[in-house]
Amino acid sequence: MTALSYAPGTVPGGPWATYLDQVERVRPYLGPLDRWIETLRRPKRCLVVDVPIEMDDGRVAHFEGFRVQHSLTRGPGKGGVRYHPDVTLEEVMALAAWMTIKNAAVNLPYGGAKGGVRCDPSALSMKELERVTRRYTSEIGLVIGPQVDIPAPDVNTNAQVMAWMMDTYSMNVGATATGVVTGKPIALGGSLGRVKATGRGVFVVGREAARRTGQPIEGARVAIQGFGNVGSAAAELYAAHGAKVIAVQDSSGTVLDEHGLDVRALAAHVEARGGVAGFAGADAIGAEDFWRMESDVLIPAALEGVLNAERARALRTRMVLEGANGPTLPEADAILNERGILVVPDVIANAGGVTVSYFEWVQDFSSFFWTEEEINARLDKILIGAFGRVWSDSEKHRIALRTAAFVVACERVLSARELRGLYP
Repeated sequence: MTALSYAPGTVPGGPWATYLDQVERVRPYLGPLDRWIETLRRPKRCLVVDVPIEMDDGRVAHFEGFRVQHSLTRGPGKGGVRYHPDVTLEEVMALAAWMTIKNAAVNLPYGGAKGGVRCDPSALSMKELERVTRRYTSEIGLVIGPQVDIPAPDVNTNAQVMAWMMDTYSMNVGATATGVVTGKPIALGGSLGRVKATGRGVFVVGREAARRTGQPIEGARVAIQGFGNVGSAAAELYAAHGAKVIAVQDSSGTVLDEHGLDVRALAAHVEARGGVAGFAGADAIGAEDFWRMESDVLIPAALEGVLNAERARALRTRMVLEGANGPTLPEADAILNERGILVVPDVIANAGGVTVSYFEWVQDFSSFFWTEEEINARLDKILIGAFGRVWSDSEKHRIALRTAAFVVACERVLSARELRGLYP
């Protein structure tokens, strides 16, 4: 068997290949569990569905939807649903696999799953978006459920989309099932602290990494790519603890203020204008200049695959803190490691969202809800413990944090696989 294999429809260099490369690096540390590694290299289930809807003008349009369950060995599938014109099965496979690793690295009782619909939500009316969501939910209804696979928000989806998904599933099964999705509105069983949980987790893990490397937070220069829920929440917390958020980039442009951006004013501008471009409190710079500026912490918090080899060579930072899923390509990873730039991997750095999703799921089952202070305290405790375990394994094996996180996660998944055995 070759070192790397590619599923039908995937290509070398794509996100699935990135994931396979990351798994392959773990093999030397698995010992007897290596015999089960193929279960990590193959998704358990891939569902591709047609999503036909009637548009507002009477036309019938067809969209392609996906739900991938990579592993259910440690519990129900868990992972978001994204709406994006470039969504592919390969991308969703990789994202589902990273959810398997992330949930295991943080030690949540979940497997990994992910979903998506190839569409441009900005070109759809609210009614069309609702029809897409409800039809997609109906089509994947045979593989989701509170004890089977629990979707959540992701790129271009939000609490309203989750409300439609929950309602559709509930109507189809004949009972209200609040636990079928997380990231719902508070009024429908959502959890306090969920919206900013991923960004909070990025800050907490970044703070722990900085403490271990002797980097102070106060006065640190922070650059952030992506200013949605993740990037904006992380920026807010860094600024509140004395750091200077000097640059922010999103799809609209890149803004810079060497003295530190007014994060709240920038968030208000983005809310009103839809992007950072045109923010009066900063200078506009070129897109590639963002990757060449000097910083202490760089947070890619947008889409996967943005940090390539060329950008890794140009980077002038001390720490890459991955707020997005899979933002760093394998060749860039190797370059950053050679250059002594610490990379705090996504499977730990952005695990705050799924951790609070777990809290929401637990609260829905018990019908007992915690305060936001309790949520944040529980979140911080779990992430600090999980990062400490990964850091310890990194030092023990003298390996990068990403490989250490995969070692911790793969050991947990494959140990569970071995204990469960094969049926029949």
